[in-house]
Amino acid sequence: MNAIENRIHGLHQYHSELTASADLAAFWERTYAEATQAASYTRESVASPFVQAEVNKIVLQGAAETPIHAWLLLPNAESKSKVPCIVTFPGYTGSKGRPEDHAAWLLMGYAVLAVDVRGQGGDSGNLLPQETGMTRGWITQGILDAETSYYRAVAIDSLRAVQCALEQPEIDSERVFVYGGSQGGGLALLVTALEKRIRATIAHVPNLCHMDLGLLQSVSSLSEAAEFVTRFPEYLPDVLRTVSYFDIMNLGDRIQQPVHVTVGLKDTCCLPEAIFAAYNRIESAHKSIEVYPFMGHATPPGSHAAAHAFFSKW
Repeated sequence: MNAIENRIHGLHQYHSELTASADLAAFWERTYAEATQAASYTRESVASPFVQAEVNKIVLQGAAETPIHAWLLLPNAESKSKVPCIVTFPGYTGSKGRPEDHAAWLLMGYAVLAVDVRGQGGDSGNLLPQETGMTRGWITQGILDAETSYYRAVAIDSLRAVQCALEQPEIDSERVFVYGGSQGGGLALLVTALEKRIRATIAHVPNLCHMDLGLLQSVSSLSEAAEFVTRFPEYLPDVLRTVSYFDIMNLGDRIQQPVHVTVGLKDTCCLPEAIFAAYNRIESAHKSIEVYPFMGHATPPGSHAAAHAFFSKW
């Protein structure tokens, strides 16, 4: 066994002690109920250069009454048949992008719901109240309590986006898929753990995995939380408790749908050990993980075609 094979073998055996609080199930029962009972949105057709596709602007009512912007893109606008849909979430600091960014999905016959993450690089603001200060970035907003945290607000927004896709008359509600990378990959896994109507999921180099380890070693978004507890070390137990509610490692047993995950062994943002700690807890009978030994924090080449091949199975 060479060094690469040995490394991959070790990651498949990697298990970390779960960090879930005793009220994890109750927390998500309340949060899911809030997300799905209060969902509302507007839909407006938008002119576009697409010849055989329709572009719609969606504005969801997110958590804390924050408007969350999204694109709803429909292929073959004149078709009467319902189509499968891919709900996409962006990486950290990203956005829903522009309609043409998602043209490959349309050419493959999928509708797309591309969603902003509140306060980041898109059109969506953030009305979530806060009682304490933050470090740079977004994730330390309300981080002393899971109920007030930025992560919870984003989870509600994401669940409402999936529900919006399920409700569209042009979309086949039995073929709604979720896709994302990095932050988007973590959100894809999170909503899959909570929303059983999702058909299948692809998460490239996902975050929200083994978050205590990420707090210690990641150079990406969780470094904001590390900076926060560096300034306020007395809050470390509170921060660790908050992030534990959103850790895919603690929610993996809820993921029963088909799921495909990718990991780069040179990734210093979403660490291989962190991703495998979550992946190894996923209980789906149809899970797979693809390891790229020489890739860092990136989406693998050929990801659209590979995703189409995976989603086509389901």
